[in-house]
Amino acid sequence: QVQLVESGGGSVQAGGSLRLSCAASGLTVQSYAMAWFRQAPGKEREFVAAMYFRGGTTNYADSVKGRFTISIDSAKNTVYLQMNNLKPEDTALYYCAARLYTFSHSAGDYNYWGQGTRVTVSS
Repeated sequence: QVQLVESGGGSVQAGGSLRLSCAASGLTVQSYAMAWFRQAPGKEREFVAAMYFRGGTTNYADSVKGRFTISIDSAKNTVYLQMNNLKPEDTALYYCAARLYTFSHSAGDYNYWGQGTRVTVSS
């Protein structure tokens, strides 16, 4: 049984930092494209960042490039999203996702999803 469990969300002032974690079970994160998506109230789910370990590639949305960093701890089978210089527009529910093949920007291409962790950034 595959499970992705996000944690690390919370409330922070603009300019602050948070690190989100995605603990995976039932799959090995090194063998999947792992991604973070987010969804703000009333908006569609949008791509944030992804890593395909076997391909040695990472990819970021333009809105977070230079501020967010995705990484994998293979020993812990966990994916992280380090978020620096947070902005109010980063406020959203953040989801971890996994795909069998390489990364994609499309949420529909991902096979597994976590429940999400909420991030709130105040100005």
